[in-house]
Amino acid sequence: MKKLLNTIPYSVLDLATVIEGKTPADTFKKSLDLARHVEEWGYNRYWLAEHHNMISVASSATSVVIGHIAGGTKKIRVGAGGIMLPNHSPLVIAEQFGTLASLFPDRIDLGLGRAPGTDQLTAAAIRGERINAAQDFPGDVLRLQAYLSPDNHRSSVRAIPGEGLDIPIWILGSSTDSARLAAALGLPYAFASHFAPAQFLTAINIYRQNFKPSEYLEAPYVLACVNVVAADTDEEANKLATSLYQLFRGIVTGKRRLLQPPVDSMEGIWTDYEEEQAGQMLACTFTGSKETIKEDLQQFLDQTQVDEIMATSHIFDHGARLRSYELLAEAFGR
Repeated sequence: MKKLLNTIPYSVLDLATVIEGKTPADTFKKSLDLARHVEEWGYNRYWLAEHHNMISVASSATSVVIGHIAGGTKKIRVGAGGIMLPNHSPLVIAEQFGTLASLFPDRIDLGLGRAPGTDQLTAAAIRGERINAAQDFPGDVLRLQAYLSPDNHRSSVRAIPGEGLDIPIWILGSSTDSARLAAALGLPYAFASHFAPAQFLTAINIYRQNFKPSEYLEAPYVLACVNVVAADTDEEANKLATSLYQLFRGIVTGKRRLLQPPVDSMEGIWTDYEEEQAGQMLACTFTGSKETIKEDLQQFLDQTQVDEIMATSHIFDHGARLRSYELLAEAFGR
């Protein structure tokens, strides 16, 4: 049966982007304002991601920012998309998210990734002697589940708060590595197609084909994160999207900057090589008017049959960003 946009949930990934001329403090205020708006527009979740040593991303202390957003909203689910588990002890994450879930019952999600969320030098500073902790990711997920389990009350090491709380755990992926783990554990799978689309279709097929029902989930559940830049006209959206293009040019060249204002044209700003490389990373990007976005996202849904779409929007002007998410909600039939 064909899925329609108005039958699936839609959500937000906020990378807590710091724009040129502003500070992380400004970012956190705008994130909360965005969260309050999208809550009213019917969005399902509001996730933040753990990154380090990136001047344009302010969500390094992810659990703290989640608390800020959840505390300023009423019903939208708030969570991590995700916590890079090899950077932390499973016990500490169980305690942090147990605290969040105690403060905001039935509203907290915990997405887990195995990447460092940064460069290798910074990863070494974070992990210390545990620099190869990514190899322990499957075991760490199981340890985290154990700490959150009601049965853990018999253990000599307990997560207080956390133990016995219903905190949905997701496995995140940007390649095929975690697809089999999510399938084997019977957990929902969220894919970072907003920056790593190359193995997206392969990974979700592996996940679906190998999925084993669990106490958490009876059938596979795939969430795809995509870039969205919506505006009242295609022309306006295309101009707004140049901020996104400049951001990804910085990723390609290794010369990261705060999010830049839009420009009339990218000509002369990036080389053909930079444009090609950024274009590959941005294959799952949807830009245009509400009508254009709706048509293109429906084609994406037809191709992938995902269960939920999460949008991230790198837009310089806060008002334009709000408008983009409002139009996206309308495209989903709000």
